[in-house]
Amino acid sequence: IASVPEWADAQKEQNMPNRRAFYSNNDWLRHRSSLRHARHMASTFSSRVIISLIPPVFTVTGISVLVTLYNALVESGWAPGFLPVLHAPSLPYELTAPALALLLVFRTDTSYSRYDEARKTWTEVISSTKNLARLTEAWIHNDDLMRYIVAFPLALKCHLIMGSDMEADLRKVLDERDLAFVLNAKHRPNCLLQMIFQIIDGLSLGETQQVLLHENISTYNRSVSVCERLIRTPIPLSYTRLTSRFLILWHLGLPIALWDTCNWLVIPSTFFSSAALFCIEEVGVLIEEPFPMLALDRMCEVALINIKE
Repeated sequence: IASVPEWADAQKEQNMPNRRAFYSNNDWLRHRSSLRHARHMASTFSSRVIISLIPPVFTVTGISVLVTLYNALVESGWAPGFLPVLHAPSLPYELTAPALALLLVFRTDTSYSRYDEARKTWTEVISSTKNLARLTEAWIHNDDLMRYIVAFPLALKCHLIMGSDMEADLRKVLDERDLAFVLNAKHRPNCLLQMIFQIIDGLSLGETQQVLLHENISTYNRSVSVCERLIRTPIPLSYTRLTSRFLILWHLGLPIALWDTCNWLVIPSTFFSSAALFCIEEVGVLIEEPFPMLALDRMCEVALINIKE
C-alpha cells in the first residue's frame, strides 16, 4: 500500500514529457472534434491526473466503506447495542461546500495565471531569438554571435526543467571550447547572455542598430528573471496546505453526513465527490509549475529551423 503513491507519482512524471501540447492546424481540428468526449473518456485510465488521484480518492472511499459497513452492522443488530450509528446533520456540509468550491477555483485560477505568464514569457524569448538572429545576419555576420543566440533558449529551457541534458542540447550549436566554458558557469543562461552582450557591445554600430539589439537583450534578461521568479516562488504554501487539508477532512466526514439520506449509496457518492474535487485540485498543482507543461523543446526546435531557413 505504501508503494502506491510512489508508483502514481512515477507514472505522472514519466508521462509528462509526452503531453506537452504544441498544436498544428490538424491538432486543432482534432481538439474541437465532436468525438473529443469519447476520446477523452477512452484515455481516462492513462491520464496522469487520474493516476495521481489513486492515493487520496481510494483512501477516502475506503474510509466510507468502513463507515458504511459499521453503520449497517449496528442498524442490523449484528454489532453490540451500545455502539452508536455514525451519522450527523448535513447542514454543516451544505454551508461549507461553497467555501471549498471557492478555494479550489482560486487555486486553479492562480495556477493558470502562472502558466499563462510562462507561456507569454517564452513567446517573447523565441521572438527575441528570431529578431536577434535576423539583425545579426543583416548587420553583423558573426558566426559566434549567431551560435550564442541560438543556444540561449536551449540553455534557458534546460535551466528550468529538471532532468534536461544541457550538454547534449548545447552541443548541437556550440563548439567544444564554448560548450566547456558555458557548462562550467554556475548560471548558464546568464553566461550566454553576457557573451552575446560583450560581442554586440564591442561592435561599431549606429545608434539605431544598438538600440534594437539591446532591446532584444533586455527582453532576454527580463525573461530569465520572470522564469526564475515562477520556478522559485510557488503559490503561498499556506494556501496549498489549507486547500489540501480542507479537502481531506471534508471528505473524511462526508460518509457520516450522507448516511441518513444515502445509506449504502454513501460509497459511490464519496467516490465521485472526491474524484471530482481532488481532480480539480490536482490540475491546479500540475500547472502551478508551468515549464514542464510547456512544449519548450518544440519551441526551440521550430525557432532553430526558422533561423536556419
